[in-house]
Amino acid sequence: MSEAELVLRSTRVITPEGVRAASIAVTGGKITAVLPHDAPVPAGARLEDAGDHVVLPGLVDTHVHVNDPGRTEWEGFWTATRAAAAGGITTLVDMPLNSLPPTTTVDHLRTKREVAADKAHIDVGFWGGALPDNVKDLRPLHEAGVFGFKAFLSPSGVDEFPHLDQEQLARSLAEIAALDGLLIVHAEDPHHLAAAPQQGGPKYTHFLASRPRDAEDTAIAALLAQAKRFDARVHVLHLSSSDALPLIAEARAEGVRVTVETCPHYLTLTAEEVPDGASEFKCCPPIREAANQDLLWQALADGTIDCVVTDHSPSTADLKTDDFATAWGGIAGLQLSLPAMWTAARERGLGLEDIVRWMSAHTARLVGLDAHKGAIAAGRDADFAVLAPDETFTVDPAALQHRNRVTAYAGKTLYGVVKSTWLRGERIVADGAFTEPKGQLLTRP
Repeated sequence: MSEAELVLRSTRVITPEGVRAASIAVTGGKITAVLPHDAPVPAGARLEDAGDHVVLPGLVDTHVHVNDPGRTEWEGFWTATRAAAAGGITTLVDMPLNSLPPTTTVDHLRTKREVAADKAHIDVGFWGGALPDNVKDLRPLHEAGVFGFKAFLSPSGVDEFPHLDQEQLARSLAEIAALDGLLIVHAEDPHHLAAAPQQGGPKYTHFLASRPRDAEDTAIAALLAQAKRFDARVHVLHLSSSDALPLIAEARAEGVRVTVETCPHYLTLTAEEVPDGASEFKCCPPIREAANQDLLWQALADGTIDCVVTDHSPSTADLKTDDFATAWGGIAGLQLSLPAMWTAARERGLGLEDIVRWMSAHTARLVGLDAHKGAIAAGRDADFAVLAPDETFTVDPAALQHRNRVTAYAGKTLYGVVKSTWLRGERIVADGAFTEPKGQLLTRP
């Protein structure tokens, strides 16, 4: 403490040991100690007293489509990282598709990093992509520091990122297992999707029927079998079907190395409330019924689902038509993920420490950043969100930092106002005012 440059103090600090009154000592961008609330402030250190606001570790969002370069009219590093910072997120990992070029070669990764370098308000890492024809590129990408590889088992929605069939999945998975890398998978089976009714039009019930649960369940079962075959690490992206939970639990009990995420929109929105034509609610896999949502929450509580991430996947407003068949599928959620989750969690008797576990600690561990991120503890980066958990606000799309201010949460009243966000001991946003970009580009440890 005697060397501290900054002391951040609150009566409610979320630590790995629980919520307590504490003073957090910071030097050189790192947490050096977590001390009693009334610990003396050393000479020369700056005291920031958050009062009764909650100080939690900055969130780590491992599923974000920044779309930059190539589709920057959809989103970009400047706007995405500002939105993230405004929402208490201090680290994101960018998905390899929807940008042009996709992150499927080392040269493409280099292009991404060059574009992001001076625009990142928070720390940014990158996933690589696994395509039918790029097995040769996986090892070089791994060595260049991507955090793992994303694959689709059904069409991705963009031509430059084709999906893998089961033979191609096996080839990619064998190579990634040899690297002890991580394959993250959009798991919907294309044959089940093709067999589902495709009516189109504005009715959400028709769209929901076009993306049935059995498409997810079948794809996940096949993925688990392949992971067992190769003893590979796999991660199921954006789980929406509760029917797949027993398959996942059984595979895990058999030693399959599988982790699972879901998203705030599956946990806070329901199919029953989606108005016809409201394609701001469209995503793939889809938002399902309230009974399904209850089972997802239960799986979070019992650990079958490991973490919660945004799957922030925006587009320009003109692509959000009132025809669910043709509208772009993606939810814009970076800035609102923490309050949306906190609003739903508190109604279910859950605490902010649960939010931290799902959205910071476990996501940091997923990508191997848990020595640096995901907890308020000595040695970690001094990344914080300061939250007023009992204050509410009504979502006004015009107040969002996303480039395209289309949101499924418009008009909803949410609990949890982010008062400030800190990156390596520097306040990067406070009450809506931002500093210049201070984020770093991260590579896999």
